[in-house]
Amino acid sequence: MAKTYAKAGVDTRKEELSLKGLLPLLYETFSYRKDIGKSLTSIGHYAGIIKISDEIAIALKTDGVGTKILVSQMMNKYDTIGIDCIAMVANDVICTGAEPLSVLDYVAVQDPDPELIKQIGIGLKKGAEMANVNIVGGEIAQMRDMIKSVRPKRGFDLVGMCVGVVHPKKIIDGSLIQEGDVVVGLASSGIHSNGLTLARNIFFKQRKFDVHKYFDELGRTLGEELLEPTLIYVPEVMNMIKEGLNLKNIAHITSDGLLNLARVGEKYGYTIEYMPEPHPVFKMIQQYGKVNDTEMFRVCNMGVGLCTVLSKNDVDNALQIAEKYGRKAFVIGYAKKDPDKKIVLKPLKMIGYPEKGKFIK
Repeated sequence: MAKTYAKAGVDTRKEELSLKGLLPLLYETFSYRKDIGKSLTSIGHYAGIIKISDEIAIALKTDGVGTKILVSQMMNKYDTIGIDCIAMVANDVICTGAEPLSVLDYVAVQDPDPELIKQIGIGLKKGAEMANVNIVGGEIAQMRDMIKSVRPKRGFDLVGMCVGVVHPKKIIDGSLIQEGDVVVGLASSGIHSNGLTLARNIFFKQRKFDVHKYFDELGRTLGEELLEPTLIYVPEVMNMIKEGLNLKNIAHITSDGLLNLARVGEKYGYTIEYMPEPHPVFKMIQQYGKVNDTEMFRVCNMGVGLCTVLSKNDVDNALQIAEKYGRKAFVIGYAKKDPDKKIVLKPLKMIGYPEKGKFIK
């Protein structure tokens, strides 16, 4: 039977239904701040943005690492998971055009083992260095009765909150997108921190692979592949912004895949004409789990971790900046007028419908 994200344990459609009951309550709170602290974006952008002054706005984002933590427990390796924590929040902040400044971390633990906390801290420090942010505080909470794990006394959850700064008139919200604007995709390092529930279900529950099993196609063990840290795109994107490139949309390709291109902007969809060869781990997920193309592109990044949308005149400069930072970048498509904001994946003859949260072949 073909495996889906929902069957593996993550029902994104049910999550969206839950949000419909929550969001009206959250929107009511917008009226609580009229000047300083006023919300400048709707909920649904990659980060919330609030006004500080006519010259300064701050972006706020919180996110966790998810079930990649369980792989770190299986491997008994915790010194890279902090990189993923920083990446998930800092990458979202830059999608608004804001420069990440600082991060707070929250670690809930089954057992406050000093060595475990130190190893998590090593990854947080490395991620902060890569994103050029400082970590100015956080919280450690002992939750023995709530936190469980696959390795005794190694249960934990890791969450980060990132703050960034942007001029209110320079917020990237998709309002400047025009037909023919080019989509430049930046390569991912693999599965990043999304789709791990699906991958774990297929590899470890369905196929019973050992986390230390070596695969020739990966060139390393399965656990090492799944723990490969999420790439942090802050340096190259900040360089693009500071060089004056007219970035009209930035999409962090996490859950929902390329459908994330449609999270901001109105009346424009995208035609994708090229996708790089997916990493071998994606082919393995698809092969061993009998996962179809539409599900893979909805759940995983499939080799592209971040997309920028910019005018044709800026494309060469964007590619050069990405190369300067050692990042592979590709021209993958273009913006097209479309009130339904569809994502057309020409190479696979698929159409993504953001409103429905799925691709159809």
